Order: sequence, then structure tokens, then C-alpha cells
Amino acid sequence: MVIVAELLKALEKVDGLRPSAPEPARSWIPWDVDAVAVDVEDDLVCVRVVATRLPLRCDEAGDVLRAVLVGTQWETAVLRIVVTDVDKRALDHLKES
Repeated sequence: MVIVAELLKALEKVDGLRPSAPEPARSWIPWDVDAVAVDVEDDLVCVRVVATRLPLRCDEAGDVLRAVLVGTQWETAVLRIVVTDVDKRALDHLKES
């Protein structure tokens, strides 16, 4: 689905967030495994992400993702961003404190 690819491309612009997709699957699935991080329904767009840096940039992600939906059938859909995990590297700065 084109909208999924556009949402993933937009998410790349947000520093500190990446699509939540199973890492082991990346080595053997022949298609873009990041697509499993996005669900698009008539009235809901859900994007699952992993935080790779803190503080979370969910507001920025919401703005970037919402811009992709403008002018599409999902323009008025609820946009849900679900943080499924925090990458260990996002917490590295805590060791220095």
C-alpha cells in the first residue's frame, strides 16, 4: 500500500524514532519488514515505533505523519503512535549521570 510506504518515509525524518519491526525477520523476509509497523484502517492509522533517543519526539512524529495523510481518505482518521520499546542506546546517557 502506497500510504504505508509514504508514512515510513516520513518517519525517517524524525530523529530518535524508528518503525517497530522484528529484527530477526529483517534477514529473511524479502519485502520491507518495516511495513508491519503500520496499520491503516478507514478511521485509524496506527504507527508502532521504537524510541532510539530520549526525550520522545512523538509530537514531531505526529506532525510529520499527519502531513502525509492530508488530502487522502485518511485525512480525518485518528492517528495513533504507539511506542513499543525503548532501544538500550536511548538510555546510555543515564550512565553518565
